Amino acid sequence: MKFYNSVGPNPRMVRMFMVEKGFEVPRVEIDLRGGENRRPPYNSAVNPAGQTPALELDDGSVLTEITAICEYIDEKKKDTPSLIGDTPEERAKTRMWTRRIDLNIVEPAGNGFRFSQGLKMFQDRVHCIPAAADDLKAIAQAKLKWLDGLMGDQPFVGGSKISMADILLFAFLDFMAQVGQPLSPECKNIAAWFGRMKARPSAAA
Repeated sequence: MKFYNSVGPNPRMVRMFMVEKGFEVPRVEIDLRGGENRRPPYNSAVNPAGQTPALELDDGSVLTEITAICEYIDEKKKDTPSLIGDTPEERAKTRMWTRRIDLNIVEPAGNGFRFSQGLKMFQDRVHCIPAAADDLKAIAQAKLKWLDGLMGDQPFVGGSKISMADILLFAFLDFMAQVGQPLSPECKNIAAWFGRMKARPSAAA
């Protein structure tokens, strides 16, 4: 088994998940900035979508998409607390919050970056719409304020326990702050949560 790693919030989210679960696997570093992920052998033998990360299993098959990789790790490493949930209800809630964060915050913020600060890197790799960048960033910020209100003073996104949703949000908020999309001072609940997440040993992954 091996993990195809690179710079960026997506691989970081999985690395952090792995640390939380105590899951160790050899890494293969992929030069994302140099476009290694967009040419053979990576995009022919590992991930035809040309994205990172990817997890190659012992049988040679490959998992891609960060939430799928994390759910696989969670099921394989049962001797540590689940980050998805112990009951059908907990798992459904984790997936609900992960989906909300992915669609409402991660996707618009990520594309807002690709279409502006990241345009030079991404313009020949994906369909970029520079005119949409500011609106996409605004959507992500509005949804963060919405999430801030829902969270209140609970310790984690979904309640009392850390989950995959927290790890996804943390990896992307930390990235967003470095590319011109800092968290609004109005989001006091998320700011307090972010501080708690950053103090976890896995945040250094």
